[in-house]
Amino acid sequence: MNQWKSVCPVSAIPVLGARRVERPNGIAVAVFRNAEDEVFAVDDRCPHKGGQLSQGIVFDRRVACPLHGMTIHLDSGKAQAPDEGCTHKYRVRVDKGVVFLNLG
Repeated sequence: MNQWKSVCPVSAIPVLGARRVERPNGIAVAVFRNAEDEVFAVDDRCPHKGGQLSQGIVFDRRVACPLHGMTIHLDSGKAQAPDEGCTHKYRVRVDKGVVFLNLG
């Protein structure tokens, strides 16, 4: 099921940064923008200790958790080896400069 929601203009997400999107179900989503202007979205929760990934350091297509440095691949939501775990990844698209998030 597709449930596309307009989030914000892509320019509202800092390069190498994130924007936190609150959902009615209480699960926040972190929407990231890397140096190549690619946009990714995952649950704003590290699988290790629950740190807010939106506060982490973005590099390439990854984010480092601000609590313990666990690295999460933004294109899959999976932890980088040797760490294990994953966070839910969402489909995103940019249309006419606006970021849309699929919550379905």
